[in-house]
Amino acid sequence: MEIMDSSPYLSLIAAFSYGIASMAMVFINKAVIMQYAHSMTLLTVQQIATALLIHLGRVMGYTKAKELNAETAKRLFPVSLFYNANVGFALASLKGVNIPMYIAIKRLTPLAVLVAGFFTGKGRPTTQVTLSVLLIAAGVLIAALGDFSFDLFGYSLAFISVFFQTMYLVLVEKSGAEDGLSSIEIMFYNSFLSLPFLLFLIIATGEFPNSLSLLFAKSSSISFLAILILSLVMGIILNYTMFLCTIVNSALTTTIVGVLKGVGSTTLGFVLLGGVEVHALNVTGLVINTAGGVWYSLAKYQQKKSKLPKIMSDIDSHRK
Repeated sequence: MEIMDSSPYLSLIAAFSYGIASMAMVFINKAVIMQYAHSMTLLTVQQIATALLIHLGRVMGYTKAKELNAETAKRLFPVSLFYNANVGFALASLKGVNIPMYIAIKRLTPLAVLVAGFFTGKGRPTTQVTLSVLLIAAGVLIAALGDFSFDLFGYSLAFISVFFQTMYLVLVEKSGAEDGLSSIEIMFYNSFLSLPFLLFLIIATGEFPNSLSLLFAKSSSISFLAILILSLVMGIILNYTMFLCTIVNSALTTTIVGVLKGVGSTTLGFVLLGGVEVHALNVTGLVINTAGGVWYSLAKYQQKKSKLPKIMSDIDSHRK
């Protein structure tokens, strides 16, 4: 049964769901930020909604999430810290960086995850995996050269977000494997542990209480309220699928899925939002980036396929 739980079908569903949710969330957050610039308050509201929903689901018996444990909370505190830093800097960067270039910068995360995994003792990846990720990064850099609108502050925030996302994903994978927590339980801990940190930030940065009064004022608009509710719902879905994808697959697979969905998001960003000049370097970079993503997918499939017979052989030997 354990082998079935980690079957290719579950891995594929988890990766596909995360890709769709992640693509949708970029545009939803951009739509909210364009009308409501207080990104940290928005993140705080999202986390409160997540924590309350999971708690109610647990009380009413819809989820088997366990009660909060002090020891587990202590181990997961760094995960929560890096998560909020990642999302906070990412949301802030959307104020000054257009969606295509935001995604291009975030596509550098797989390379960072690969390096972090090597230094944290995960072992050296295969040559094909390494080369495919390097090809993805090269495509990102080439595409970025075609950007004629440059916002140094926005770019800096996005690069900082890449660092925090890398640390966050590696820690999520490690905590999920060691503690045996489900994706919903990690979401619950993450939301709960986020609140003190986020409340401190919105007060320290001066967002509160003006941001809250502005949020209530804007909620009188049906269109804004609809986008806000959609943002809260999609935030919960994105977190769940991201944790699930990282636990079922790996941190590197999760970031590669993010890279591939970024191709679709970039295309939609050019078509839907406008204001971005199409350059030959952008197209060339995206083609190289996609080729690297396909190469990586094939390399990981072959690697997983070669490991399965060995696992079955080990089980048969153990039974004998």
